[in-house]
Amino acid sequence: MSHPFRGFTAILYKEFLVVLRDPLTLFFMLFPPLMEMIAFGYALDNDVKHMSMVVLDEDRTAESRQILQRFVNTQTFRVTGTVNNPVELAAMLRRGRAYVGLQIPPDFTRNLHAGRTARVQLLIDGSSSTIAGSALNTAVAIALRESVVSLLAASGRTDLPVEVRPQILYNPAMRSPNFFVPGVIGVVLQIATTFATAMSLVRERERGTLEQLLVSPLSRWGLMLGKLIPYLCIGGTMAAGLYAIMYWLFDVPIVGSLTALAAATVVYLFCLLSLGLLLSTRAQNQMQALQMTMVFIMPSVFFSGFIFPRETMPPVFWWIGACLPTTYFIELARAIILRGATLGEFAPHLVILIGMGAGLFALCVVRFRQKMG
Repeated sequence: MSHPFRGFTAILYKEFLVVLRDPLTLFFMLFPPLMEMIAFGYALDNDVKHMSMVVLDEDRTAESRQILQRFVNTQTFRVTGTVNNPVELAAMLRRGRAYVGLQIPPDFTRNLHAGRTARVQLLIDGSSSTIAGSALNTAVAIALRESVVSLLAASGRTDLPVEVRPQILYNPAMRSPNFFVPGVIGVVLQIATTFATAMSLVRERERGTLEQLLVSPLSRWGLMLGKLIPYLCIGGTMAAGLYAIMYWLFDVPIVGSLTALAAATVVYLFCLLSLGLLLSTRAQNQMQALQMTMVFIMPSVFFSGFIFPRETMPPVFWWIGACLPTTYFIELARAIILRGATLGEFAPHLVILIGMGAGLFALCVVRFRQKMG
């Protein structure tokens, strides 16, 4: 009875030599992910600051300048210009010269001193929902604060009737990199590793060396595992570099165990590499392999919880995300890195990743045997 992994050592040695002697493959596996990590880490930021604002101050009093200063002091807005009439104000927003327009009417101070409601109008460009939401929330908070201060002064009270004291855990500063960068690592690893293994068998076929492997005394399990392990080692090295960038460049602390994070990463990489091998058994050339790989990228970005919470998605997209390895790794990575969770607390996620990896690898072997047999 033949050994199921017969020839594994030989193909492993051969694949390591091929990969290490191919500087182009190493370059595309290591350099672009590092650049993508840095670019995404800086670009993905929900902390909207210093959005441009034009002002139409028709009151021109100390009180109107004071309310304007309240907006500027939040650091959410910065005044980039003033206009003389509502038509100019609307034109500045329409042309994209500003995201927000603040109009202070001529009776603002008079109404304020008379005890009537002193109204200001804030025009917000809603074409960008993130910017619009931040501007709206800040404006409402300013109005609420000014109203509470005025009411307390009028009533003679010094304390608030009701006070809520929130405590933000795990990310007290509410820094966007702390949330996004662990997810960026999951997506970047998928792009690099899946593409690399998707090309491996296709490259063998195009070079005419696949037939030599088929007539050699290699088991299909040994062949597949031998092709996967070198990329697993390179992927592990790349992941270590990405975690170092996360820690040193983006100042994201790793609260949990490094051992737990490494274990989750290895299982995730094995799952991705198995997926890439499965794609390579179906692709006829490198262009097809690239196209098949790209099919999994966009769903992993949008349906994995990387950017948008999965709880708000329609059921069909929630289930698509549930079928993606990236979904479970991102949740694992954020739990370990930010909240200090243990693998035992997220054991179902790890078990699902292990099951996905084992299932995809077994499917690779079966598919390869059917295709080449």
